[in-house]
Amino acid sequence: MLVNIVGPPAAGKMTVGHELSVRTGMPLFHNHMTIDLVTPFFDFGTPAFSRLVGSFRRQILAEVAASDLPGMIFTFVWAFDLPGEEEEVASYAAPFRERGARVLFVELEASEEERLRRNRSEFRLARKPAMRDLDWSDANLIELGRQYQLTSNGRFDGRAD
Repeated sequence: MLVNIVGPPAAGKMTVGHELSVRTGMPLFHNHMTIDLVTPFFDFGTPAFSRLVGSFRRQILAEVAASDLPGMIFTFVWAFDLPGEEEEVASYAAPFRERGARVLFVELEASEEERLRRNRSEFRLARKPAMRDLDWSDANLIELGRQYQLTSNGRFDGRAD
């Protein structure tokens, strides 16, 4: 099983994923595990950064899908209006779908005010080194929200997954 938890930055994806992991025994693969791996080499959002993060995510997801693990919980920020984003999300789920595994989506939403508050939580900062530059992190949270559509606006309503 692959459980995809999506939502804007600091909406609670990692927190919910952590709790779900504790309850199910499925490992949590939160989006910053790859972001924090790549940012010492390439700046956030650069072409090299995006290629490496996407590649590492697809490789890890494929290996988990092929393993005897019960599944995985994966978190990411989905820019619903960004060309190519839906294909990227499909590539993450493909190894699970190809094996007949269940793929589920959970969408979290929170106001910008609440996300800015959550952006400074001890739990988040302990697990996401790239977010410890709070001025950059707050500005990035606001800018991503202004630049992209980070909620589905009902896109998941009525879907089986």
